[in-house]
Amino acid sequence: YSFCTLLPPALSTMGDSSANLQTTNSELVTHIDSMKEKRSELDRFIQKEEEEKARIVNDLRILNERLARVDEGLARKYAARQEYDKTIAETENAFSKIIDSSRTLLHVLKRESTTLSKKHVSDNWS
Repeated sequence: YSFCTLLPPALSTMGDSSANLQTTNSELVTHIDSMKEKRSELDRFIQKEEEEKARIVNDLRILNERLARVDEGLARKYAARQEYDKTIAETENAFSKIIDSSRTLLHVLKRESTTLSKKHVSDNWS
């Protein structure tokens, strides 16, 4: 005979309840431990991602500083290029005026040369 068969029915049920309670407690502890392990694993992933985030934030800071320096350099170069463009335009305009003046001078010189040639030719023949 088993011990439970010798007990009155009320005590036999109590023993079963005690065993069920022990099994339930054991399962609860197992599930809690499993959840704690999963949480620890999640913490490790979070820590790794936080470290990666910190590296990315630092890289962004460095890149933003470089971008600011490049922008400043470009602004200076754009201003210098604009000065070159202005100087070139002014020089080309002045050169164009010199060319126009030279053409006018050449035209006047040719006319005077023709006038002088006619005058001297007529003086030589007279």
